[in-house]
Amino acid sequence: MSPLGPGGPHPGHAPRPFGAPQPRPVAVVGGTRIPFARSDGPYATASNQQMLTAAVDGLVDRYGLEGPGAVGELVAGVVLKHSRDFNLARETVLGSRLDARTPAYDIQQACGTGLQAVIAAANKITLGQTDSAVAGGADTASDAPLGVNDALRRILLEARRAGSAGARLRALARIRPGHLVPEIPRNAEPRTGLSMGEHAAVTARAWAVGRAAQDELAATSHQRLAAAYDRGFFADLVVPFRGLERDQNLRPGSTVGKLATLKPVFGVRDPEPTMTAGNSTPLTDGAAVVLLASQEWAWERGLAPLAYLTAYETAAVDFVGGDVAGGEDGLLMAPAHAVPRMLERAGLGLGDFDFVEVHEAFASQVLATLAAWEKRGLGQVDRARLNVAGSSLATGHPFAATGARIVATLAKLLAEREGPGRGLVSICAAGGQGVTAILERP
Repeated sequence: MSPLGPGGPHPGHAPRPFGAPQPRPVAVVGGTRIPFARSDGPYATASNQQMLTAAVDGLVDRYGLEGPGAVGELVAGVVLKHSRDFNLARETVLGSRLDARTPAYDIQQACGTGLQAVIAAANKITLGQTDSAVAGGADTASDAPLGVNDALRRILLEARRAGSAGARLRALARIRPGHLVPEIPRNAEPRTGLSMGEHAAVTARAWAVGRAAQDELAATSHQRLAAAYDRGFFADLVVPFRGLERDQNLRPGSTVGKLATLKPVFGVRDPEPTMTAGNSTPLTDGAAVVLLASQEWAWERGLAPLAYLTAYETAAVDFVGGDVAGGEDGLLMAPAHAVPRMLERAGLGLGDFDFVEVHEAFASQVLATLAAWEKRGLGQVDRARLNVAGSSLATGHPFAATGARIVATLAKLLAEREGPGRGLVSICAAGGQGVTAILERP
């Protein structure tokens, strides 16, 4: 006899594996971040671990996460990673006020790192493998890792492998002054040699994104972030660090007129270049984390979930051999493919969302993404619902921190509503990738 009864499983129905847990809702309880700073500014000497620890400790203080077993695990990442950042998440636990017995691991998916960390933690919570987790990331563009000149590295390795002192000296004697020049990290895609900004300029041409529209989006981002600070929205989301209380890149007085005076910095060989430092995200230092949990864990501690993470989707495009000139496979266009798939799976349309959070790597990339969604039949995004508390053009973009910043911001926006609400997250990433998610408040 079948262990499932006479005749085995019912025809047409796959049996549920023994012991398989029923999916649980994943609550976004809250989040904290340090103010984001322009590179080579207030955080120039701060390490990734110091910034991430400050954000984690802000979460510990706010939600009483000290003590044994308070948090199931920490998931975090860094994009510009030093060798000293080995086991960064675990070292952050040991340097923070979290219980030292809290397990932790690192994750990295370029600019999607913070959101991917949230997804990784959420998967464990929904499967019942843990009841709570902290997820996020940090990045410092000020203290970018420098590599040893590759020719020097080969000589040093040869010297280490040498079988005698003489052989070691002969290897070291080949070192020349030019070997001492370090390898400087390049803001370029290894497969194309083009910077992210140059790739975005190609996409801007393909989607006919003009300068005025980009400057308007950038000015709006600054104005909305300033308004959110002024009304106290970030009072429980941002913790002061190294003298900063607000994002250093914020320019409350930004206007289209002022931005129009800036010279283009990307795509300058185009007949009409459109991308400037004002409508592009600056290099930034910072850290952000989110507290996720099962709703039972939150309720037992008297914590009201802000929202629930209900869906997520990743995608990638062929930005090397694909339809780049036509705009379909631009480096930062993967969310244009991920979001339609996610919405189809969820049975939703863009009109079903009260808030739409699109990471502003460049204003041109946001506008191209919106145009691509419309082309795919998703309809237009109401600009009154787009990045309503400002986004990366105003806050800055510490690569691995942005996802957690957006999730925490969106969750609080949903919690402020009197009734149910739904929000969409869309983040583009280097390597032609995109990470997207849906948050809901019942």
